[in-house]
Amino acid sequence: MSIKSLAAKVFAKYIKHQINSWAQKPIEAQEKVFQQLIKSAQNTEFGKDHSFQNIKNYKDFSVNVPVRDYEDLKPYVTKVVEGKEDILWPGKPLYFAKTSGTTSGAKYIPLTKESMPTHINGARNAILNYIAETGKADFVNGKMIFLQGSPELHSKNGIQLGRLSGIVAHFVPSYLQKNRLPSWETNCIEDWEEKVEAIVEETLPENMTVISGIPSWVQMYFEKIYNKTGKKIGEVFPEFNLFIYGGVNFEPYRAKFENLIGRKISSIELFPASEGFFAFQDKQDEKGMLLRLNAGIFYEFIKADDFFNKDAKRLTIGEVEVGVNYVMIISTNAGLWGYNLGDTVIFTHAKPYRVIVSGRIKHYTSAFGEHVIAKEVEAAIGEATQKFKVQIAEFTVAPQINPENGLPYHEWFVEFEKEPESIRDFAEFVDQKLQQQNSYYFDLIEGKILRPLVITSVLQGSFQKYMKSIGKLGGQNKIPRLANDRKIAEVLEKFQQ
Repeated sequence: MSIKSLAAKVFAKYIKHQINSWAQKPIEAQEKVFQQLIKSAQNTEFGKDHSFQNIKNYKDFSVNVPVRDYEDLKPYVTKVVEGKEDILWPGKPLYFAKTSGTTSGAKYIPLTKESMPTHINGARNAILNYIAETGKADFVNGKMIFLQGSPELHSKNGIQLGRLSGIVAHFVPSYLQKNRLPSWETNCIEDWEEKVEAIVEETLPENMTVISGIPSWVQMYFEKIYNKTGKKIGEVFPEFNLFIYGGVNFEPYRAKFENLIGRKISSIELFPASEGFFAFQDKQDEKGMLLRLNAGIFYEFIKADDFFNKDAKRLTIGEVEVGVNYVMIISTNAGLWGYNLGDTVIFTHAKPYRVIVSGRIKHYTSAFGEHVIAKEVEAAIGEATQKFKVQIAEFTVAPQINPENGLPYHEWFVEFEKEPESIRDFAEFVDQKLQQQNSYYFDLIEGKILRPLVITSVLQGSFQKYMKSIGKLGGQNKIPRLANDRKIAEVLEKFQQ
């Protein structure tokens, strides 16, 4: 055993003890975070507007601070972006994580000197927890690759901004610098296809032991290696034994990954976002990720079934139930207050509290990390019907993750009242409109992770048959516009036979 792996085991044991100490006292951990947040932000503009000086407990907080999404919080965020101090959190943020907005363009999520370490420690502790649980630490002697965005940052009113993964690249600890790939220069390549080619060239000669990234992007990397070498990934990197991922559900990719690798390997699931690093998989044989209750984030939960009801009840960690679908609301040491992240979670275990990400409160598809919502697809096809002077009865969108030939894609099942002269031209126009609205989808198309969408014209009456088959024909029942699986698609395909 090397000195490095021995040191990793010792440190992992220490971190595991710390994790257990707060995980076994969840309510106390959250109360401590809550009090620290309120005290720290009392003299901010938001704190004054919401009477933080009079907030003594959670009940006071829930009365004074309503649930908001980004658009509702935007008046405050705009002031922060303008460079003003003490708005949502004391002083100015260190960075803005720039993400794709769903209604008004880019979103700017603040990262403060208090919140930034929680992002870094979340990933670190996930790996150390794995070492403590399994006793496996030899991988620290090999090379680790993290497929991520460019670390190049830009300035906005004196505050650096970029994508979260690129910002995090600036905080890689010194003891990992020699082990980490790709190189800084390669990481800065903007063109994704060119970047992956460069990563392949850099990593092929190396002893890769850990590979991390969104499954769809990593799959592309694996396929390029296989096409170049004709060998399984497990042959190319015989000591590769840990895959770390987040962002999308891995299960649809698992069989493909194991085929590309040539064997099963261990994995760690993460639940990161620009707004916070929320959870990580702490047990290899348990379903769900450990919710981080001591990391500068105070959590509230609203039952998804009740979310759009007026006065839906807000719950704290001690009030949630296993197996119920909740919308997750956060207040953070980056200055997000009563913030609706949009994600829904289901608790798989209590004390310690573990969750799975069940989806989004609004219809969406994100099989590849694209976060396409109903508003975007409806706008795209609406413009297309006007341009091509066609009519449609109904449509729905499903991912095609493992096509027989070529890249994955979005498959749109459309029931036309009147078909366009060229469905190919119609599909191309819809695809362009979707790319214009959603930067994640644009990146996936540009990076050759996805090919442009495919429109499948279905027989008239197909959607009615589908609704009847599930007992939801008529009334106010609606066809879901988007899905992360092919359950609806498979039924529609049967009706075409």
